[in-house]
Amino acid sequence: MLILAKKQSTIKRIISITVHFIAPICLRAQTISANHPMPVKPDTLRILAIGNSFSDDGTEYLPNLLEAAGIHNVIIARLYIGGCSLERHCKQYESKGKDYMYYKSTENKWNLKKGVTITDGIKDEAWDIITVQQASGYSGQYETIINWLPQLIGIIRKECTNPDAAIVWHQTWAYARNSNHNHFPFYDKDQDKMHAAIQDCVDRLRKDCSISTVIPTGVAIKIARGTSLNTAGKVPESCRLYDLTRDGFHLSHQHGRYIAACTWFESLITPALGISVKGNTSTILDTDYSISKKDARLCQKCAVKAVKETYFRQ
Repeated sequence: MLILAKKQSTIKRIISITVHFIAPICLRAQTISANHPMPVKPDTLRILAIGNSFSDDGTEYLPNLLEAAGIHNVIIARLYIGGCSLERHCKQYESKGKDYMYYKSTENKWNLKKGVTITDGIKDEAWDIITVQQASGYSGQYETIINWLPQLIGIIRKECTNPDAAIVWHQTWAYARNSNHNHFPFYDKDQDKMHAAIQDCVDRLRKDCSISTVIPTGVAIKIARGTSLNTAGKVPESCRLYDLTRDGFHLSHQHGRYIAACTWFESLITPALGISVKGNTSTILDTDYSISKKDARLCQKCAVKAVKETYFRQ
């Protein structure tokens, strides 16, 4: 009887250990497979970006483009902590940390609220689209994404008041060739290698996480770097404004951010509302960084091409 009891105890221990390891895997598979299509012609389109300074760069001029297009039924917001990774977003949720800057545009003008939690932002509106992204240095490191993205998606599904919200991935861009960012060595300080790693992560996420919509800002910036918009060949590498960045990694306030906003527009606004960024008349005159009409058209062209190339890859 004693031997039988020991065997039963051992079997129970093995079952417990097996469940301990298998359960998270099953939960992850269930979480990442849940997604919904983009909204089409909604009365009001609600977009939330959960991110960091790269989502800050990506969305800053989006209200300007919407205003120029005569669109007033889009609400945009971004939950922002500088350098925030997927892991930190999840830990902020667990700790109820009030470290987020919350920018929100309801009439194509940004308003800022400081000291909010990730839950505050997710619950603020019945978001139709919620974008997520990895911290820039880790955006080409797949394990850092897949280890935390399922958990963040689970948080979004739990807290969002719209159960049909579409989860969208924001693809970030490779650093400037002269960047001194401390994560650039992950890619041997090679811009092309970094872009390839980021693109590989996007391709894998589409398959592994049912993410059908991607904002290909990284592709758009790569395309633009091969045009007259890029002054890298005209200034010394010691210049901060290089490869469409202002410091080696954040986008330049002028063309860089404008290209990114055009890419967000073409990726999200165009499929939802049927209006392309191509031909948009905004030259961000109401900022300190206005651009020429010619450059605006070229930026738009880069964004449209990036979106087409991205979905051609599917």
